[in-house]
Amino acid sequence: MGAKREVELKLELAKAGQQRLKGAPAPEGFAAERAVTRTLRSIYFDTPDQALSKAKWSLRVRRVGRKWVQTVKAGTGVTGGMSRPREAEAEVAGPAPDLTLILEPAMREGLWKLIDGQPLAPVFETAMRRTIRIYTRESDGSTIEMALDAGEIVAGERRQALFEAELELKSGDPAALFALAGSLPALANARFSRLSKAGRGYALAAGEQPLAGPVNATEASLAAGTAIGPAFRAILLSCMDQIAGNRDAVLDSDDPEGPHQLRVGLRRLRSALKVHHPLLDPGTRKELDAAARDLALAVGELRDLDVLVGEIVEPAMAVARLGPDAALLDDAGLARRVDAARSAARRSLREQLSGPAVNELLFRLGALAHGGGRRKGEEDGKEEAAGDTTVGAFAVEALEKRWKSAARLAARMDELTLEERHDLRKELKKLRYAVEFFRSAWPARKVKPFLARLKTLQDVFGYLNDVVMAGKLAGMVAAVDRKPPVETALAAGFVLGWHEARAAHAFENARALWDETQRARRFWRD
Repeated sequence: MGAKREVELKLELAKAGQQRLKGAPAPEGFAAERAVTRTLRSIYFDTPDQALSKAKWSLRVRRVGRKWVQTVKAGTGVTGGMSRPREAEAEVAGPAPDLTLILEPAMREGLWKLIDGQPLAPVFETAMRRTIRIYTRESDGSTIEMALDAGEIVAGERRQALFEAELELKSGDPAALFALAGSLPALANARFSRLSKAGRGYALAAGEQPLAGPVNATEASLAAGTAIGPAFRAILLSCMDQIAGNRDAVLDSDDPEGPHQLRVGLRRLRSALKVHHPLLDPGTRKELDAAARDLALAVGELRDLDVLVGEIVEPAMAVARLGPDAALLDDAGLARRVDAARSAARRSLREQLSGPAVNELLFRLGALAHGGGRRKGEEDGKEEAAGDTTVGAFAVEALEKRWKSAARLAARMDELTLEERHDLRKELKKLRYAVEFFRSAWPARKVKPFLARLKTLQDVFGYLNDVVMAGKLAGMVAAVDRKPPVETALAAGFVLGWHEARAAHAFENARALWDETQRARRFWRD
């Protein structure tokens, strides 16, 4: 059997959620067959140095009824809950691989090259009770297999329970995966998987925790000649991965990096939607941008308070403790009051992230990434032409627009109001995200100097914005305690005064940095 490309959406959900899915009626627009349940045992093999795992390949032999089926997968990573590996299957005689039965030349030769003469041995096993339902979208006949897996991964003496739902496109439109997922109420609170079963098994065998904690942005590697459609999909999946992963980080931890990266992911998404607007249906873009904006506002309340504690109050009070009035400044009282507001914001955000809104956004983005919600060709052909262009040509125009938007505000830097300074900061962020989206289309030596200046300038304006936020301290203290102690009020005043003095110097730096950035070569004009 030759190699084929799988398209899968992987989700984690509780056992109760699986039970709801097994007997749930087919959602509107879909027909569903009766569920069929069977037991699967899979054995994963690798070399002593785990050459396959390092290359994001997997080799398993699975017991299916009385048969043993060997499966080789290349490209086993998961991004935005999506997995798109190439795979080749063959029936084998027993619970051991037979590489001579891989008929697809590229897969066979690639596997032999990775193994490089080393022996293969079992690394871990999975024992799953799998329930399968087949859905068909009535409008176009797209067929999706939903596999509900309940069981465990076993590596030596280590065991890990796993409850997962996999939606695999068997034929038709990949956007149908997300349309189906968004129509199933039991998936409204499911978490997007960040690892395949193979990834979890290797982590268990090594005694490591599966991926956890904050998720930084990953940049798609886009050659200048890549068509803009597939490039946009890669960028959207990167945004989805960052949003989904950091939703989990905020729910599972008090680490301030989780809200920070979640807000970054949402801002990157909004920038991606704006930059690629020629490709998108205007109504779809407006709805998705509004959903991302509303979620970002909720995340921003917690992130702003994290910054207020860690980057505004604590540094200033550390200086105050060294001064002659240290005994008068009750920094603990100030920090305690700000932290009370932060705890309330965290509870509110977690309640929102536990609801269906996040998955509703992510499922719609997944459909958009695979063609749903793209702009239809207009009579003048302009939009059709935009979809046919390459990354290089599209990026030049997009970066030039973002540069001009920032430059118009920066030209009046000395006259900007506080609100306009904030607007300039946002324009610089949009420019930076656009540069990061398309940077791989140019040599790194051309992009790095410009991006470094841009990041520094953005950091300075970020600090200036944080100082404006510090002006809220007095009102925040009063909200917690109508008659705060004099020491607490003094501490709030000291923090604000200390940062305002530093802000004046920071603004001078911002002016100089902008002059340097304006003189720097704009790499996309070469």
